[in-house]
Amino acid sequence: MSFTLTSPVTGGAQTGLTTPTYTIAADTAPTSAGKQYAVTALGGTQTGVDTSSTPSKPFTVTLSRPTVLRTLSAVDPVTGALRSVPRNVYTIRVRKGVIPLVGQAAVPMQIVTSIEVPAGADSADAANIRAALSLMIGSLNQISASIGDTAVTGVI
Repeated sequence: MSFTLTSPVTGGAQTGLTTPTYTIAADTAPTSAGKQYAVTALGGTQTGVDTSSTPSKPFTVTLSRPTVLRTLSAVDPVTGALRSVPRNVYTIRVRKGVIPLVGQAAVPMQIVTSIEVPAGADSADAANIRAALSLMIGSLNQISASIGDTAVTGVI
């Protein structure tokens, strides 16, 4: 599987975090079609942030692909059109234990990115798949701090 992170991971810009980095170590993924990494150390200035410490307070990133990759069905012999186009869904999930109220137990928050690639497009249109991912990742990187501000303030 090509999903491989190298340590440390440089974090995106966020209000209140200065040059954030995350030292990661291989962890046990929930399925055999995935890889998981746990944050074991922090770099930069991240006051109040903690590493993956307990099951209730994880700080992990999980990268996964479909257990079984789907392929295209045959073209309808009468219409010449595909009968259906299944999707292969790749997922990137970050879990981070957060405290909902001072004095209360941590609850894991989740950030899930789902990449749904129509079967067959991987070979018929790879350049446009890569372009879509490039735009998505570039957009998230460009507005990283704004996304964080919105998640904290509720103002978009």
